[in-house]
Amino acid sequence: MLAWQRGLARKRMAAAVVLVDDDDRVLLVRPTYRPGWDLPGGVVEQDESPHTAARRELFEELSLDRPLGNLLAVDWVPATAERTEGLIVVFDGGRLSSDEAAGIRLPAEELAGWTFAAVEQLPGLMVALLARRVAACLAARSAGETVYLEDGKPLG
Repeated sequence: MLAWQRGLARKRMAAAVVLVDDDDRVLLVRPTYRPGWDLPGGVVEQDESPHTAARRELFEELSLDRPLGNLLAVDWVPATAERTEGLIVVFDGGRLSSDEAAGIRLPAEELAGWTFAAVEQLPGLMVALLARRVAACLAARSAGETVYLEDGKPLG
């Protein structure tokens, strides 16, 4: 690695997946290590693409091995007292049949539960940043678009 490359900024990166049921409710998971609900997903490892990370996390968290669809969103999140700044990449996981949902298996040490939620339920289930991000991803999915977000909010 060249000297100038060692001095470049590093950003935290995570990848997540939007899965919906037949009623267009989004699948959420409840982590054991913090309150509230989130999309399935997690940290992008060193030398791992966001797409590969999203598929890996989907399998590790829900025992689902499925192809992913389009990129729905890239969300830049600013640093806070609890975390560094980062980029969150969200992919469309498609529609989950009731048979597929019945096959979900959670890692007990990481996830306490899962549920489907309608967009209007999101603010009561998750922190505001995540509710904004998930709502933006659902809108992008419906429109067949990809959105760029900052702190869960579309620019403009």
